[in-house]
This record gives sequence, C-alpha cells and structure tokens, in this order.
Amino acid sequence: MRFPNRSDAKSSYTFKRYMSEKSLDRDLKKGSAELMVLSLLEHEQRHGYEISKLIEARSRGRVRFRVASLYPMLYRLEDRGWIQGRWIEKAGQRRRRYYRLTPGGRKMLAERRAGWEAFVEAIRRITGTEYA
Repeated sequence: MRFPNRSDAKSSYTFKRYMSEKSLDRDLKKGSAELMVLSLLEHEQRHGYEISKLIEARSRGRVRFRVASLYPMLYRLEDRGWIQGRWIEKAGQRRRRYYRLTPGGRKMLAERRAGWEAFVEAIRRITGTEYA
C-alpha cells in the first residue's frame, strides 16, 4: 500500500495497531471465557445473569459478557457435559436456569487452570524485570 504522505502512513498504522489491540483483547477473552465460567461454578450453582455480573464485578468492569455471547457459551459447555443446567422457579421471581459443574467439568477446569497458570508464568518470565 502506498501513502501519498507520511501522515497517511501514520494514521493507517495507528488504525491497524488499534484494531489488533481490540482483536487481541477479544481473543484473550475468548480463550479465558470458559475458564472464568467454570471457575465461578466450582463451588455453587449460578444462573447466567449472576455469572455475567460476577465476571464484571470481579474484573472491576474490564471484562463484560453480552447475553448474545454468554448464553451460547453456556449451552456449548452443557453440550460438552462440563456443566448441567436446570430450571428453578422461586415464588415472586421469574424462572431461571441454574448451572452447576459436572465431574467432567471439574476435570476440564483443572486442566484449563493448569494451562492458564503456565501461560501466565511464561508471560511473566518474558515481561518481568528479573529477566530484563
């Protein structure tokens, strides 16, 4: 791609850099989404909205899931046998689908955590000051 002047080249670079940062954020979120959900279901059953709000609160607003992406992921996890959902009705409240971790989900959570910890350690070794 040819640029008539230097400022056009710079604005294109900035745009591409911004797009790649957004893409990186999206890829990191995708890769860690299942880990986050499985982790939140480790000790108690939760419904989708609660999972979404916990992720947002614990990440201090840095990670948010839209309903359009969270629920399809919950259905995929259920199809894989990692979580199990059931409808619960409580007096004065609307019916909600609560999810819990299955034994297969616990195994997958352990594997995902180990992989995530290895990844974070590798990044720390690359970016940490002790190795600079």
